[in-house]
Amino acid sequence: MIDELLRNDDFARRRRKLLSNMRPGSIAIVPGALEQRRNSDVYFPFRQDSDFWYLTGFCEPEALLVLVPDREQGECILFCRERDVVREQHDGPILGPEACRNTLGVDDAFPLADVDDILPGLLEARSQVYMNIGEQLTWDQRINAYLKELTVQNAGQPAQLVGITALGHLLHEQRLIKDTKERQLMAQAAQISVGAQYAALTEVAPGVTEAELEARLAYSFRTQGAQCEAYPSIVAAGENACVLHYSQSESVLLEDELVLIDAGCELHYYAADVTRTYPVSGRFSRAQRELYDVVLQANVAAIDACIPSNHFNRPHEVATLLLVEGLVELGLLVGDPKDLMEQGVHTRFCPHKTSHWLGLDVHDVGDYRLGDTWRDLLPGMVLTVEPGIYIPRSNLTLDVPEEYRGIGIRIEDSVLIEESGPRVLTQGLIKHPDEIEIWMSRAEADIAEPAKVKTVGA
Repeated sequence: MIDELLRNDDFARRRRKLLSNMRPGSIAIVPGALEQRRNSDVYFPFRQDSDFWYLTGFCEPEALLVLVPDREQGECILFCRERDVVREQHDGPILGPEACRNTLGVDDAFPLADVDDILPGLLEARSQVYMNIGEQLTWDQRINAYLKELTVQNAGQPAQLVGITALGHLLHEQRLIKDTKERQLMAQAAQISVGAQYAALTEVAPGVTEAELEARLAYSFRTQGAQCEAYPSIVAAGENACVLHYSQSESVLLEDELVLIDAGCELHYYAADVTRTYPVSGRFSRAQRELYDVVLQANVAAIDACIPSNHFNRPHEVATLLLVEGLVELGLLVGDPKDLMEQGVHTRFCPHKTSHWLGLDVHDVGDYRLGDTWRDLLPGMVLTVEPGIYIPRSNLTLDVPEEYRGIGIRIEDSVLIEESGPRVLTQGLIKHPDEIEIWMSRAEADIAEPAKVKTVGA
């Protein structure tokens, strides 16, 4: 249930840290994920809620974690499913309350069916409730009903409850800084994703379909030990790459096009995220190479800006200036680069930010600003660096020379902030255009799929 690297003590330590930051007299309520119906009686593969898993390592649906600071009988209470022989025969083992108490190291564990009898008593006399409202309607309604009933019961007495506060900020600030074991898992997830990119790259050729490359990525993820994709893989040929979250995977690769591959695996709940753009023919055209060089320069410079003395938005500022300068030099934008950035003219071809947090979620939790100020980058933070240029064939690009139209290029790496500077977790995946062309020219003859990455728990 828990991989060989993360132990019950690690999850207990996380709970203790959160408890220490909660206000005296408060209580935190963290629901686990529910199974989601796909159609009829078929369900999507279950994936635990990231907050709940971060605090428990428990991967079963229909569970609830309650944290009560300074409770004499125990601060950590788990509600979960009871053992059910018939259900287990259909769906697999259920741990049950007793085994949860012994296995997970929680102070108490009760059947979920007992929550109505126990949770109101835990809420009583608590001055603050930490809970993320709006994520699970069922639990929102139940907690509100408990609190209303307690208000009726305590009518005429001094009010105890101050209010419900979102748990997100408190817990997500904790999740934002990755510990040593988390960094190891994320580095492994990144290298599995690098291996999958190489596996797909060996298949890139005119006539191959986007779907075939997508399947190759998924196969490589699984055979290297990852549990699944961290997000639906993007394999976008030609103009499809101008759709940022393209998902159809129905097109055939054409010889004069580029193919953009944005794909990362999930390893023991931790996500990787990496993007490369390759020439289908094995060689970039002049226009493709010119745009690619601009994006690559922005990628490299933005990574160099991922240092603790900079704020979160600094890599984006660095990357965007270089993108705009490059577009001006190519004649695709006209004017002073800084003025164009200030006016937002560049978003015509560069519509997205350069970075987002990465962790248990591919767009991971954590504030980007503290108040009105960009927050500083700190050791243990992990972010993406993904500048891009996109020039679709549309009425909005009729003034662009034809050789540049229909091109979408993104180059993305996952970067860990360390005291000494940036550590590129996706290191090893070629991105210089000369290296790509050399690699692709030799691929059919003597480049085999890279050896499988040894992973924790594999």
